[in-house]
Amino acid sequence: MNHKVLFLFSVLISMMITSCTDKIELITPEVKNITESVYASGFIKSKNQYEAFGKTNGIVKKIYVTEGAVVKKGDPIFQLDNSNLKLSTENARLASASADYKKNTNKLLDAKKAIELAKKNLINDSIQYQRQKNIWNQNIGSKVEFERKELIYQNSTIELSRAKTNYEDLKRQLKLASDQSKNNLEIALLMEDDFVVKSEIDGVVYQINNEEGELSNTQEPVVILGTKEFIIELSIDELDIVKVKKGQRVIIRMDSYESQVFEGEITTIYPMMNSRTRSFKAEAIFIKNPNELYPNLTVEANIIINTKQEALTIPRNYLVSDSSVILEGGKLQKVEVGLMDYDLVEIKSGIDKTTLLELPQK
Repeated sequence: MNHKVLFLFSVLISMMITSCTDKIELITPEVKNITESVYASGFIKSKNQYEAFGKTNGIVKKIYVTEGAVVKKGDPIFQLDNSNLKLSTENARLASASADYKKNTNKLLDAKKAIELAKKNLINDSIQYQRQKNIWNQNIGSKVEFERKELIYQNSTIELSRAKTNYEDLKRQLKLASDQSKNNLEIALLMEDDFVVKSEIDGVVYQINNEEGELSNTQEPVVILGTKEFIIELSIDELDIVKVKKGQRVIIRMDSYESQVFEGEITTIYPMMNSRTRSFKAEAIFIKNPNELYPNLTVEANIIINTKQEALTIPRNYLVSDSSVILEGGKLQKVEVGLMDYDLVEIKSGIDKTTLLELPQK
């Protein structure tokens, strides 16, 4: 009986030892290609995408486009109700037509006739004055008559000068009234134009935020427009931004394309950090565009920082504190690491490809 118990106990101990041994996972480093990358999240947006705002508050009277429509720069998109302003514009138009300089030249003709008449009177009075003067120099006639002719002549001189001044004043007034009325009409038309939201680009209408009859205000965009070209806006953590450079290759994944992978390139890095998210904004473009793209599609990206062929690597979960590994038997060994990706880490020194490593216990 005791022999049986001893046998069973020995078997149990052996199983426990075997079980403990099985839990220790041993591997050796492998030579593999490794790529170091920086993770970034973001979204697709149209190139030159912008939000169009109305210049004034008002009721949406008419919408000229639909979402997805192609527009040219200057095309009207929204018309806000401007009934009262139209009356002001029409009054300005009538005033401009009435004060038009060319249409008031007849008034200048009358002023010119007054000048011509004043000239004739001056000539006639000058002759009469000279005649009376000659007579008076011959001691013929009365002094009173001579002085009367002289006064008439002087008055005629003044009248001609006044007629010329009146002509110039009238000409200036008509020109001023014409210019002012045209300016007032232009101002009225500009104010009326403020009630029309127009496209600033050749592009596509991606979103309309109002319907006809709704109140539009200057604080909210009435429409979002952009071009058919797309860029990728990425958010990069402040810890990684110093590694990112223009021209680096980007591996892009999108939920809308499931398992497909696309390549891009970093084109812009914005230098100001978002203090709220502690991240930086960067932009990338597709090297080859997917078949269909839409604004605001979400993306996940890996920005390729460095690559190395045939590097000595181990899985990252075998690394302890980013600087050590556990050798077979439990000894801690310092190593020099190089490139890292999500799964692998390059080992530059400390172990070789024959070294047996244990998986650190969690």
